[in-house]
Amino acid sequence: MRLLTHNLLSSHVWGVLGCGSVAQAVLSRGHFGGVITINIGFPMAVVMAIYVAAGVSGGHVNPAVSFALCLFGRMKWFKFPFYVGAQLLGAFVGAATLFGIYYDAFMSFAGGKLLIVGENATAHIFATYPAPYLSLANAFAEQVVATTLLLIVIFAIFDSRNLGVPRGLEPVIIGLLIVTIASSLGMNSGCAMNPARDLSPRLFTALAGWGFEVFTVGNNFWWIPVVGPLVGAALGGLIYFLLIEIHHPDLNPDLETEQPEDKPEKYELNAIM
Repeated sequence: MRLLTHNLLSSHVWGVLGCGSVAQAVLSRGHFGGVITINIGFPMAVVMAIYVAAGVSGGHVNPAVSFALCLFGRMKWFKFPFYVGAQLLGAFVGAATLFGIYYDAFMSFAGGKLLIVGENATAHIFATYPAPYLSLANAFAEQVVATTLLLIVIFAIFDSRNLGVPRGLEPVIIGLLIVTIASSLGMNSGCAMNPARDLSPRLFTALAGWGFEVFTVGNNFWWIPVVGPLVGAALGGLIYFLLIEIHHPDLNPDLETEQPEDKPEKYELNAIM
């Protein structure tokens, strides 16, 4: 049960604060935010979410991260459905909370209409949508590459035999990593890199009044931010393992200290958007 509650709460935190940074920019028509505040606000929301649950369940907030940890033996597979279920539910509840907070703003923004495309569109507050020029193949490649880079650096941060970062500062470095990726690779479709970040809020918009066209616009784009990050996570973990991890020099067994059983391993304390 604690796996559910911890992951649900942390995902709810980034859902409200992350999507909130987009909502404030869109609903104010740029007067209270823009690309800079979004590219800082969303990653910082992830940082806050990680701090909420990192010490008790890892604060993953991203099914792609949980998948990679299981795939490379860093987390037991039986935990995976609990983590993912809680992440999806937390993101859905976060989207619902944000909609409630800004309900009056949504109703006044486009005369009460909840639109998916056009200059008065608001669906992209909750989920990512492709630029008009973007093909599905290009979109998929973008999500794979972005998430690959994400996981390579996350694995490096939590590799105790690499340079690493001081304990407790890992979430901050992850936030800076997301700022960097969003600022470099976000133009095509917003660079979700997180199935829960995209799928659950998209489902909420479908149910809340935008309609199920949210799953068909952009040539049925919706599956790209779900499948692409999972592929990228597996690829990123594999690349780090093959090119970095297996090349670490063997440690002197006399110098190694055992990890206390009641403390999670360093690699379990990671998360992402």
